[in-house]
Amino acid sequence: MYFIDVQGTLISDTDKSPIRGSIEFIDMLNKKKIPYVIITNSTKKTSIDFYHFLKSLGFNFDFGAYLDPLMTLESRVAKDSVAAYGSDEFLDILLKMGYVFNYENPKTVLISIKENFTSDEFAQIIDFLLRGASLVGMHETSIYAKNSKRYPGVGAILKMLEFATSCSYAVVGKPSTAFYNEALEVIKKQNSSAKFSDITIISDDVKGDLGGAKEMGMKTVFVTSGKYKSADEIVPFLNPNLRPDCVYADMQEILEAL
Repeated sequence: MYFIDVQGTLISDTDKSPIRGSIEFIDMLNKKKIPYVIITNSTKKTSIDFYHFLKSLGFNFDFGAYLDPLMTLESRVAKDSVAAYGSDEFLDILLKMGYVFNYENPKTVLISIKENFTSDEFAQIIDFLLRGASLVGMHETSIYAKNSKRYPGVGAILKMLEFATSCSYAVVGKPSTAFYNEALEVIKKQNSSAKFSDITIISDDVKGDLGGAKEMGMKTVFVTSGKYKSADEIVPFLNPNLRPDCVYADMQEILEAL
């Protein structure tokens, strides 16, 4: 049974095209009736729109086998009085979901991916947190890749804000326990006896996704088709207990190994 990441694992960070072997891997799981859930930290499209985008690329899976942070957000963050930071697309989605923005005295500061955070925005966020607002990240990605560059992910920004304010934070998406528990419930609809020790998670985010998954007893597979050019960039510097169980170049190599 599998949890499978999307960006950098199934689709390219560069042009969003399917990565070598990724469509075939999903087809293999379908053919062999192996339970799986597609798990992503995507927040720039609505859940159904991103699902249809993946389908348009040739990925053959049901919406019932898909999970992203927007699908769990409403159970984690109240809709009133939110100071949200992220892409314009993310902010538009929040408004359509009924979230009420408050950039004067918010109850919650909500952080998602944004390429161009400014110093003034960070100063504003720090002020809100020091005045008692709670800090929530849509996910805890370590870094993200775009335009052949690598940027601090939401997880890195949350850590910075935690250090600056001594304010703890919660996470909606990967690798939060709540998100992985929700993903387990999804996979239980395919196999009612599923437990975390039965799950193999595949991701290009060895620190943000796989570390938390390993702590929960999952087997972890790191692919270097996304954020990292090689395992040597990151794996030797990880806590030995959180290093991935296997490393592959891409989904095609996993298919060949199987």
